[in-house]
Amino acid sequence: MNLTISGHHLEVTPAIREYVQNKLERITRHFDHVIDTHVFLAIDNLTEKEKRQKAEINLQVSGKILHVASAAQDLYAAIDTLMDRLDRQVLKHKSMLQNHNHVAHKRMPDNGEAAAA
Repeated sequence: MNLTISGHHLEVTPAIREYVQNKLERITRHFDHVIDTHVFLAIDNLTEKEKRQKAEINLQVSGKILHVASAAQDLYAAIDTLMDRLDRQVLKHKSMLQNHNHVAHKRMPDNGEAAAA
């Protein structure tokens, strides 16, 4: 898995990098077929009193790119909600891949035999 962490108006410290990597371990524990991951962390100055911390992620899996974004007052809280949302999307994607609710071909009635009888 390729991991890219970038920051906008923010220096990505080793503590933040390690925190994101530890949170991503939960995602890779559920779904191992992750190809590429881009994490984007930003601080938006909306007003002088309020700073809004944003976290976004693009997770590329086989055949699909999952995008999740979150915002909070604290960067670590934004990363936590981001990973919770991403975890739900990954589990949903995994269940869609493993959905076996189709009828087997040998169990399907053959239309040629029904018309001949």
